[in-house]
Amino acid sequence: MRLSTPQLRRFGYSLAALSLAVFSLLLGNVLQGTPVKAGTDEDAHASARTAYSQKMAQQYNDRFGRQSPWLPSNMTTDNGEFIDPTDFPTAQYCGHCHQESHKEWRESAHSNSNRAPWYLKNVGLLNDSKGIQFSRHCEGCHDPVAMAAGVITEGTPQAGSRKRPYDQDGVTCAVCHSIQKVDLRGTGSYVLAPAAVLVDEDGKPIHRKVSDIEILSHLDRHSAAVMKPFYKTSEMCAACHKAALPHELNDYKWLRAMTPYDEWQNSSFAKQSPLPFYTKPAVSTCETCHMPRETLVGKDPGAKEGKLASHRWLGANTMIPTQYGYDEQLKRVTAFLQTGVFTVDLFALEADGAPAPLAMPMGSKPFQVKEGQKLTVSVVIQNKGAAHSHVPEQRDMYESWVSFTAKDAAGKILGESGALQASGELDPAAHSFTNRLINKQGTLNDLHQVWDNRVVAYNNALQSGRSQVVRYSFTMPAKSCGPVTVTATVRYRRFDQHFIDFGLKPGYKQPIVDMTTASRTFQVGDNAAVAPGKDETAEWMRWNNYGIALLDAQQYGASVHAFEQVAKLRPEYADGFTNIGIANIQWEKYDDAMPSLQHALTLAPGNARALYYVALIQRNQGDVDGAIANLKKVVAQFPRSRDAHRELGFSYYQQHKYPEAQAEYEAVQSIDPDDLAAHYNLAILYRRQGMKDKASVQAAYFADQKDDPTASTYALEYLRKHSEVAAESVPWHVHDLDAHGKVADTHVDAGNLPSQQMP
Repeated sequence: MRLSTPQLRRFGYSLAALSLAVFSLLLGNVLQGTPVKAGTDEDAHASARTAYSQKMAQQYNDRFGRQSPWLPSNMTTDNGEFIDPTDFPTAQYCGHCHQESHKEWRESAHSNSNRAPWYLKNVGLLNDSKGIQFSRHCEGCHDPVAMAAGVITEGTPQAGSRKRPYDQDGVTCAVCHSIQKVDLRGTGSYVLAPAAVLVDEDGKPIHRKVSDIEILSHLDRHSAAVMKPFYKTSEMCAACHKAALPHELNDYKWLRAMTPYDEWQNSSFAKQSPLPFYTKPAVSTCETCHMPRETLVGKDPGAKEGKLASHRWLGANTMIPTQYGYDEQLKRVTAFLQTGVFTVDLFALEADGAPAPLAMPMGSKPFQVKEGQKLTVSVVIQNKGAAHSHVPEQRDMYESWVSFTAKDAAGKILGESGALQASGELDPAAHSFTNRLINKQGTLNDLHQVWDNRVVAYNNALQSGRSQVVRYSFTMPAKSCGPVTVTATVRYRRFDQHFIDFGLKPGYKQPIVDMTTASRTFQVGDNAAVAPGKDETAEWMRWNNYGIALLDAQQYGASVHAFEQVAKLRPEYADGFTNIGIANIQWEKYDDAMPSLQHALTLAPGNARALYYVALIQRNQGDVDGAIANLKKVVAQFPRSRDAHRELGFSYYQQHKYPEAQAEYEAVQSIDPDDLAAHYNLAILYRRQGMKDKASVQAAYFADQKDDPTASTYALEYLRKHSEVAAESVPWHVHDLDAHGKVADTHVDAGNLPSQQMP
């Protein structure tokens, strides 16, 4: 029998952690000699579960085979049987003790994962298009209780129905805290068991209802039931925050959907790869950023030393708190987006016909501007604070972009890119951190119809620790107009207008967050140097960010030049010289790359990043033994570097050392089970060593996951018809504000390419 809160208080119990501990000791004395065991209750529970599972199986659509009831999701249950939804306690049940966690969770995206109207409409579109069984791909992460219950099939209440009350809990407490195992495939790659809030003295879960007194007298067993070490790892999050579109969903082939986990694992935050351009002082996991320990303000016995792991999972979802009136959550999400995610740097000012940039970096030296000059401003945007790309997941319908304006002294707009139109739609020529999903008709999947995807026309996501350069041109007005101020702002809203018009109602206005902004002012005539602001990025890092952006824009010569400025400003900085080497490698100037890499190693002996690139040059020049020796040193320092294992495996393969190569590619698959190079090479290696069955498995994976060479025609057809966005698929272009932000239609030759201007 559960005691009421007043009864508990009469026993001297409060929900504060210290009082709870005292009460636990008292109850332990009272209940001595009364063992808490599962006993025959577990047999009864197992029999009831089997009966429930058999009942549900009779009406379940086995579209993907009786042995794969969860596809196209990768989720499964502990024994393969369905689970009665009543086996999962409600969040309210957990919340009567864990009050603060429940309050935070209720306002989170996890809590509302399967009741938001835009989600229900999108899933309904899939159900109407293909059938409800295909929506298991979505519901494995958005409504795990319904998936485990076997109700994602015809003839059962639909999501959002009052007959399915667990939809209102979405990813509830009992879901995350009942996961038994995860792997790195994503798309719901977890194993779910019936919930248990207590284990017996043998460590076995108790599935009958237990009283508060039993929990409070055995807090250690409560913790053992609901907490596992891997819950605190990024791998736990990878089960859903990494996803693919399998052929079972699209009747086509395997396509990657999103990779936040992989992006984190390759980033400086994880410290598992030597290759990021910047390093962090300590490891940050998903939980470090999204579940930070905060001072407890309510009541929750889960707090430790007065701090509780946040269950808000702050990220970028501004629509859920807006829809449900969660003012505190919206405030916190907004602050999260505005706290150090990006830097925006108005880096360079160039003029048509000028032999060199007028100012680079802007503010560092005096310069002159003439009226009537066609000027180009290079804006460098750095993803500094996110451990994954921006935007990280559904970038086909999430929307973040650069707003750029040039205004005269009176505030008159001389030119603009990234404005919102009267309909709420974003300027189609704006630089946005998005992609375009194209179907086999060569048209846009504009409502997140991922089941119809064939190809991504382009992908402008900004990866962790990387930079992008966006260029804007306009004509300098007459001197009488006064100084001109140029401003660049990174803006974010949850959905593009077209999708939210569909998901909620036409013309719906979402909250827009200005994540960060920067301005520069200059005038016709002389412009003096400007002292750096208090929080302005150091000059060497400004050059470094610019060099990274140029490298990704395939402007290799200009990138080398930028990194050389870094080396001049910070001659002791080994990575500056390594970056010169990387740019030369990308430019295929291997002989030019080696001296700078060797100099980096004199500054930082044994530096894994420099050794990795030295190894690539050695192998290219025929010194495979040298490459292997250096790659082994990299692996020793970074045992979870997929890149180092992959390159070491290929080097062994070149020497016909098949067992050694096999071990390296298997190591790659332990980090990323879907690594395409690993599938391809393991198929060959297994076959050459007589392991035909294993070879066949890897060959089948490769055949399903390799690129479709015909799919690019769909993207080209789309881009041909949409010149307003086609330029975003080109690494180096200019937004011409004189032409209302459209990309300048100028002749390009060797004389005006930055890679030729800066040897």
